[in-house]
Amino acid sequence: GNPNFRKDVYEWITQGTNLKLAHNVVATPGGSGAVSSTFTSILEEGETVIIPNIAWGSYRLMASENNLKIAEYELFSEDNHFNIASIKETVQEVMKRQERILLLINDPCENPTGYTMSHEEWKEVIDFVNEVSKTHPIVLLDDIAYIDYAYNADTSRKYMEIWNGLSENAMVIVGFSCSKTMTSYGLRCGAAVILAQLEESIIEMKTVLEKKARATWSNIPNAAMENFSWVVNENREEFLKEKQFYIDLMKERSSIFLTEAHEVHLPHYPYREGFFVTLKIYDNDLCKKVHEAFLENHIYTVKVNHGIRVGLCSLPSHKIYGLAKKMKEIEDTILK
Repeated sequence: GNPNFRKDVYEWITQGTNLKLAHNVVATPGGSGAVSSTFTSILEEGETVIIPNIAWGSYRLMASENNLKIAEYELFSEDNHFNIASIKETVQEVMKRQERILLLINDPCENPTGYTMSHEEWKEVIDFVNEVSKTHPIVLLDDIAYIDYAYNADTSRKYMEIWNGLSENAMVIVGFSCSKTMTSYGLRCGAAVILAQLEESIIEMKTVLEKKARATWSNIPNAAMENFSWVVNENREEFLKEKQFYIDLMKERSSIFLTEAHEVHLPHYPYREGFFVTLKIYDNDLCKKVHEAFLENHIYTVKVNHGIRVGLCSLPSHKIYGLAKKMKEIEDTILK
């Protein structure tokens, strides 16, 4: 990646934080490139990557295409809280079978649920990562694709300061996506940001990721990198103003939907911010039937593991009024 792009990406991602870790940046074709290259750089074929059970479907696809196995932790407990206990249990099982651990978290604005972890939850995760690192080298991959649409831009990155407490045998790799931040999906621009206590760990991982890049996509579009640097340096205020308009629009849309969902008792997973809300239907067979019934009624959603994703990002506010009620009525014909 271009030196100015790599510098600008790091400063953009860590703005407003007091992150003290050694770091480096490798340009990737979107956040997808950051995630997939991390999968294949950390793990050998046949080894296991640990992901949430409710997640972007491409994580599973990336793993299977590269002959990696998947272990899923329950994202939420039965009472709809972030399930740190399941993360611990799943990681400990994988530790019995392989030396290196790769744990993926998609935060903030998780796709597909719109959940964002609290600082307390992040602290518990990092404490556990450090415990694991006493016997196994561990990489935490944080997919931050939607971070720039978090509802509070001033505090959306503060959780990263918790990473300052990483042990020397642990590493964080951040997957960054210009597709989301810049709404430039077709330009294929993103980055893997490597963070660790030791500079030698950073150099080693950067070398591996660069060789992986050279062997797959070579380099990403120069125009996309230059565009990012141009926007965040010369047009920053205009960009932030425009982006805030769409964040406010998402707040309005999610507020309408969640208020009405609560009124009609339409179950959904915990939502904090972001593009999507996911209806809670744990039985995947029933989920498929509900999804098909929605389609028959011209309600277009995406079926995910244990739920149905509603793309509030693409719905005009006036079309959201009454949607939860209609969904609940359709659900009830299937589930009751």
